[in-house]
Amino acid sequence: MAGNSQRRNRRTSNKKGAQVGSGGKRRRGLEGKGPTPPASARKGHVKNRVANAKAKQAAKRPAPRRGGAKGTAELVVGRNPVVEALREGVPATTLYVQQFIDSDERVREALQLAADRGMNILEAPRPELDRMTNGLNHQGLVAQIPPYDYAHPEDLAAAAFDDGEDPLIVALDGVTDPRNLGAVVRSVSAFGGHGVVVPERRAAGMTAGAWKTSAGTAARTPVARATNLTRALESYQKAGLTVVGLAADGDTELQDLEVLDGPVVIVVGSEGKGLSRLVGETCDLRVRIPMPGGAESLNAGVAAGVVLWEAARRRA
Repeated sequence: MAGNSQRRNRRTSNKKGAQVGSGGKRRRGLEGKGPTPPASARKGHVKNRVANAKAKQAAKRPAPRRGGAKGTAELVVGRNPVVEALREGVPATTLYVQQFIDSDERVREALQLAADRGMNILEAPRPELDRMTNGLNHQGLVAQIPPYDYAHPEDLAAAAFDDGEDPLIVALDGVTDPRNLGAVVRSVSAFGGHGVVVPERRAAGMTAGAWKTSAGTAARTPVARATNLTRALESYQKAGLTVVGLAADGDTELQDLEVLDGPVVIVVGSEGKGLSRLVGETCDLRVRIPMPGGAESLNAGVAAGVVLWEAARRRA
């Protein structure tokens, strides 16, 4: 029994006296630092460098316009079209290059332009490019353009009023050529307009061709897409804008139009058919551009430019 008592009282710890503590002085040093941040947030990690590169690319691109319908992605196919699109500032995000491509000046220029703009450059086998382009003659180069973010029609007038200016807006009725849309965007930008409105159906959208014709001005001039153009014009009227339609048989000549120095929407129809019936009936005024040379009509880009110049002259 005595032996068992001694074993029970035997010291089982190897400690040699009381441990000296910090007295709470290093309590903060003992606190946890929280969960480990993701790799994209850790400085020096490869994913962090990739995230920073993507952020820089996004900062170089024009801010997307919100509030309206969204377009669809587009591909620019072929060596000359790709180079021309990149030269003109078309907002492509990715350049696909065929593996083992026979390089020439156009290929080298496309690669240089894409690198200067911070675009993604991806190699792809020829069968993959054939599949992407539905068998078109891509010549080893394909540029991808993301969907265009259209503004809402009401936002154009609201932004002008917020800046203390009378809205000057161009609406296109039945214009299906993207180059005409690009030309109108360029004229609106040149003469101090506040944007362009296009219908959602049976009308040109902001394609690569429209971007090229706009000569870069599409990056700072908003384009809105209306589900129903007639209702969009009626909404403008309720906001105090005068809707002026261009028509060869208009009652007023351009030089006699007094409303151009106020809030106004200029509606331009197609070169062949002009304004549609409902849109024409919605207009407050129908104006004609005098043409002493005897031409029957002007295309949308030229007609809009003439009226915008007159509006800018009056507002000045």
